[in-house]
Amino acid sequence: MALAQLIKLQDYISRYQVDAKRYPTQYIRLKKSKWDRLKEEWENPVEFEDQWEDDELIVNERKTLFQKLNPFKRKEKELAFEVEDEEEHEPQEDPQSDFQPQLLFHPKTVGELRRMYMDQLFSFQLSWASTTMREKSNIDAKYYRSSLLKDLLMKLPDTFFVMYEPIFLIKKAPVEMGIIIITPTECYCIQNIEAEERATFTGINSDRFWEKRIGEQMNRVVNPMISLNRMEMIIKALFEQNDVSMKIQKVVLSRNGYIDYPGSSYGVEFIDRRHYENWVEQLQNHHSPMKHMQFKVTETFLNNVQTTSFMRAEWFTEEGE
Repeated sequence: MALAQLIKLQDYISRYQVDAKRYPTQYIRLKKSKWDRLKEEWENPVEFEDQWEDDELIVNERKTLFQKLNPFKRKEKELAFEVEDEEEHEPQEDPQSDFQPQLLFHPKTVGELRRMYMDQLFSFQLSWASTTMREKSNIDAKYYRSSLLKDLLMKLPDTFFVMYEPIFLIKKAPVEMGIIIITPTECYCIQNIEAEERATFTGINSDRFWEKRIGEQMNRVVNPMISLNRMEMIIKALFEQNDVSMKIQKVVLSRNGYIDYPGSSYGVEFIDRRHYENWVEQLQNHHSPMKHMQFKVTETFLNNVQTTSFMRAEWFTEEGE
């Protein structure tokens, strides 16, 4: 099951900034275990109800035993009782990690069940990608409605790391970027130029503006190659400073329109509605596991981004006591 990992959204806090190596593997295990559990509930609803009751009984018994062995009162954050998977030994670190997908209706097919699960996982992932144990960021509602963000995450492999509209800090100055996808072997710089359905974009690299046509109507839009080349320049500089080596692929993307580019397209892919599905399919066929250099690239990027966040209320209250 796909669903790429959203490691940075705009300037929101990211748990991947805390540990870029731990969370990718934890996310993959979490995604699989919750899917297996939901599928089991769908296939055996009555048995699963009994299993939930047994699980709750075991948890309550272990909590009671723990309280008897530890009679001294401490803050909840210091003695939070956590039921760990004996094979993974990975405690949940905060409420945002406690993803519990629900059967909102009874799907007729496993395909419908998968779509239900993926929709819930997408919403959870936005929270997962904008919180840590201590901090959180307020997500703009537009990202929950973003069809491009959802489409990329749902279709790309979970070994791909996505930075969606991140803000980099270059010499302490914020620089807004497009979309960055870090695969095990390549780094994709993507500039999106979606507009009205079936719009046609025409331009050449040397001009500041491109033409956007819809029927007989024509407007000018800023040349996406300007932002794309700036992204590449920043990433190359960061690679050089941090001894990173990874191939960079540049993409101008328009899922619902057409791109007419008569100039030289060396080093740039133009992906419009005619090529989008084939391009995604090629990425889906990328079966390489996560690699050391991929993690190094990820850490390099996350060490150079802007972050706006605030302390969770429960931590602020307890530390002020």
